[in-house]
Amino acid sequence: MKALILISAMIFSSFCHADEALRGNLEQVYSVWRDAMMQKNMRTWEQVTAEHRQVEVRNRIISEKLPFPASLFNLPTPPPSLKGLTFLEATRKGSTAKAAYFGEIDFGVGGEPTKNLLVLSFVQGPRHFLYDKAEFVNLSALPEVRKELEAGDLGYLKGVPEAQPSGVVPVTPIPVKPAETIAKVYVFSPGRKVEVMVNKVSRHDFSNAKEAETIMGGARKGANEVQYSISELEGGTGKEALTIRVYLMSQVEGIKPIKAFEYQVLENQPVEAFGSGYFAVDAATQEKLSP
Repeated sequence: MKALILISAMIFSSFCHADEALRGNLEQVYSVWRDAMMQKNMRTWEQVTAEHRQVEVRNRIISEKLPFPASLFNLPTPPPSLKGLTFLEATRKGSTAKAAYFGEIDFGVGGEPTKNLLVLSFVQGPRHFLYDKAEFVNLSALPEVRKELEAGDLGYLKGVPEAQPSGVVPVTPIPVKPAETIAKVYVFSPGRKVEVMVNKVSRHDFSNAKEAETIMGGARKGANEVQYSISELEGGTGKEALTIRVYLMSQVEGIKPIKAFEYQVLENQPVEAFGSGYFAVDAATQEKLSP
């Protein structure tokens, strides 16, 4: 019996040491990444940021016709510090890892921060972990979860896929050319999941959504292809209305966005599971939308 207790204690101790070692590694990477952002240090940012995230950020910036890398560091708020936050757990699966924190997360915008959840994501690089992204979870509408985390109960984290490492490293996107015309894909999809691909480069996933995302590479001069797939989500009725649109965005004051593509279904109408279409952008339209 004593031997069993001793072995159990040794196993528990090894898990604690592994967790603390992982925590230290991840926090060090995040600290270096945060300093690079604050100091506008491009070289360091590249050294500690996951490859897929680097390409994704660059694609987004030049797709909005902004300068890169200058716009990389033009953040509305500074990355939050981990100082003063309660460490919850560090977990690893394959080449991915997550670190979760609870507390008054300060984004430097004033006011009195409330206690919420911050989850940092990392992927394994050639020599060390690389920073991927941070996810902020506002717990204002989840007072019971806030109480559980304050008490050290991590049950909520175990049930949230975004808080657990997936083991799958995201695929690095195809680098795009600077946009000629800024474009966005808008989806309204209550009760449904919608996947959209524009020009076989810009991929967008929407679930039960009413939102818009920037098209990577923008809209090209000439023909542009839109492909989409639609599936029902649990809880949906299959009778909801649906809208997929592409807008060409104006950079000229007083000129509104132009709707270039639309697939729309009214309530109770059948929805095609897969579809595609095209829209064209000519020189006159580009000139109208550009300053």
